[in-house]
Amino acid sequence: MNKRVIVGMSGGVDSSVAAALLKEQGYEVIGITMCFNLAPAGRKKSGCCSLRGVEDAQRVAHKLGIRHYVLNMRKALEERVIRYFCKEYLSGRTPNPCIVCNQYLKFGELLDKARSLDAEFLATGHYARILKTPSGLLLRKAKDLKKDQSYFLYRLNQAQLKAILFPLGNYTKEEVRDLARKFKLPVAEKKASQEICFLPDNDYRAFLRARINKKMRPGPVVDTQGNIVGQHKGIAYYTIGQREGLGIAKGYPVYITKIDPKTNQICIGAKADACQREFLTRDLHFALRPLKKKVALKVKIRYNHKEARAWVIPFGKKTTGRKAVVWLPIAKAKISFKQPQFAVTPGQSAVFYQQDRVLGGAIIDKVIK
Repeated sequence: MNKRVIVGMSGGVDSSVAAALLKEQGYEVIGITMCFNLAPAGRKKSGCCSLRGVEDAQRVAHKLGIRHYVLNMRKALEERVIRYFCKEYLSGRTPNPCIVCNQYLKFGELLDKARSLDAEFLATGHYARILKTPSGLLLRKAKDLKKDQSYFLYRLNQAQLKAILFPLGNYTKEEVRDLARKFKLPVAEKKASQEICFLPDNDYRAFLRARINKKMRPGPVVDTQGNIVGQHKGIAYYTIGQREGLGIAKGYPVYITKIDPKTNQICIGAKADACQREFLTRDLHFALRPLKKKVALKVKIRYNHKEARAWVIPFGKKTTGRKAVVWLPIAKAKISFKQPQFAVTPGQSAVFYQQDRVLGGAIIDKVIK
């Protein structure tokens, strides 16, 4: 019997081609579409995990001659992702919901579903690769660096990596589009969606207004000298490095440099004031083994940030056993860039790279002045 693989099919070009490639390679392919169905009544949202996405995935499955199922994930999305999303913004941080969704939904609940169907693997249309090393598995950047999505996947553990396939890792986006045409897939010319699946029109402020507007409190905007220069509408509507929408004239471009949830203040300054060199992290995750000492790596502080050289300095405790000193790592590290970086943003993830390999990452917690 051919090995069974579940393909997470969003209805887009990438996951559709992933399914087609695996079928061509001889796998028994079953498609599953996670449906969140958060579109307003009477409107078919066209992005990932929408009703339109379900219909497109069904059309592709029919074309490929594979079984296809729809998995209602609305409750899981609400509990695992949306609550976190709103809480982080209310706390003055900027979350990355795609990282949390990948960890708990796509490669958590969907992987569990794949195992319940006796599948050997779960595959998706992510642009990333998995590298086998003598010590275990590591995540590796995709061939197409413009589309590489390894940043969003750094929290995957060994058990997950062993059960995952990324069929598109060695292809460019242009090659994937050509494959969609070769397989005559009905979504071959469908535009790629860059939206967060649960945000109508990709407007996170409108989403927050509908969800948590009653918890918002206006407050002061202050400059680097502490002078009040304006008023904000609620800290959840702003993020570090933001320039637009401040309504403040200083005679030079100003950027948000700090959001303080304790005082409900937003601080602004020149671009140089929004550049920082050092910060602390929490919730460290490493694919293989924790770091025990200071290591020079490249660190990426958001998806569209070009990773930069930095020292990653883990905090740990050591205890002396009968025969040796044993390190007991805790989930924090200090990151020190060689050069200051623009908009180091609490709530975002710092991902650690060694060449094109993902060693791990953490949540940005606090900037060190």
